Amino acid sequence: MHVQVVCCHPLTDSFDHALFRTVVSTLEQNGHRVAATDLYREGFQPAMTERERATYMTNDYDDSAVASYVATLKSVDGLILCYPHWWFSMPAMLKGWLDRVWGPGTAFVYDDKGKLQPNLQNIKLLGVVTSFGSPWWIVRVFAGDPGRKMVRRGVKPLLARDVRSFWLAHYSMDSSTPRSRERFLERVRQRVATI
Repeated sequence: MHVQVVCCHPLTDSFDHALFRTVVSTLEQNGHRVAATDLYREGFQPAMTERERATYMTNDYDDSAVASYVATLKSVDGLILCYPHWWFSMPAMLKGWLDRVWGPGTAFVYDDKGKLQPNLQNIKLLGVVTSFGSPWWIVRVFAGDPGRKMVRRGVKPLLARDVRSFWLAHYSMDSSTPRSRERFLERVRQRVATI
């Protein structure tokens, strides 16, 4: 399988970057081809340009400024996102990657009536490996799990109809311990090894 692994964290010594490295190495050890995408290290520019926004509501979306990212997304069989949740959401840079790269002609197309039709049928696996500073009950009960809902209801429907998915989250990062982090890394290794 050819899998794109997208990392979005500004610090290479962060736990989220360790998760990214774990996912990439586990995939490679199991014979998968990996397109490792580290948005911060690549200097990805998350802000949509004026030209991109002007063409966004048509199938002639101008994605020329992000063409290499589009080409990668269209070429892979799987996608795993590695990022922290800040303010119950993904970092702005990752949201900008979705805004700019997942445009018309890539993630979806407009039909004759102007309705969105899914277009990333090549992607048959979607995974999220993430962290939250808050405990699980604050994220899921109090806040309503907005990050997971966005991925499940916004991203996943644009992929293959039979897409397999998983969500692995380390909660309570603000009070985590080396032991809790190592246990989670092992959980990630075991899950990714099943791909």
